[in-house]
Amino acid sequence: MTILDRLFLLLTGLIALYLIWFFWKKQKEKPCGCNLYYIISFLVLLISGVLLIFGGWGLLGNNLVAVVASLIPFSLATGLIYRFYKKTGIWYLLLMLIGLILIIIARFGGMEAMNRVVYPVFHAIAGLTIVLVPIIEAGKKTVKGSFVWVAIGGILISLGGMALAFLKAGKQLLFFSQNVVMTILAPLLFLVALFFAIGFVKGD
Repeated sequence: MTILDRLFLLLTGLIALYLIWFFWKKQKEKPCGCNLYYIISFLVLLISGVLLIFGGWGLLGNNLVAVVASLIPFSLATGLIYRFYKKTGIWYLLLMLIGLILIIIARFGGMEAMNRVVYPVFHAIAGLTIVLVPIIEAGKKTVKGSFVWVAIGGILISLGGMALAFLKAGKQLLFFSQNVVMTILAPLLFLVALFFAIGFVKGD
């Protein structure tokens, strides 16, 4: 990991810290379960960034880190569902919890075949939620058009997640070789956090 990588991760952590404060303030002004899920997501992003700064990219291969990192898209997606489709929220939360439990079993049980199925499936569900919900709601005018930046952040984090999943399986997604992924990962995480911040702060 280069100094530039660490700088990007530091900036990502600062944005995550700001968003935690933003949603905490919002929760006190207008309580919504969605804010708590957003806070969990960006808190995990903050902690993950700090760990990577000191531990390097090698931590990405750690089973515990991989499981905890799943909370970022899972919590964010659940927050979006609670924000716009509250009646469906409990069922979506249950789905994400099932996914998390299956990922834990696959990772720590050494079930590589199972992991190759459950990890991409549940991450795809969360990723599609993060991408589609902001676009749909912006189209319905329930939020400002700038909320679509959340979807753009979702697209970027999904691409990064899929590229890492392919590498973990010993394959390569398009031109995303290991060298390419390791080179762009830190700037990508920074852009994801930045786009999320723009979307949530300016759009919702």
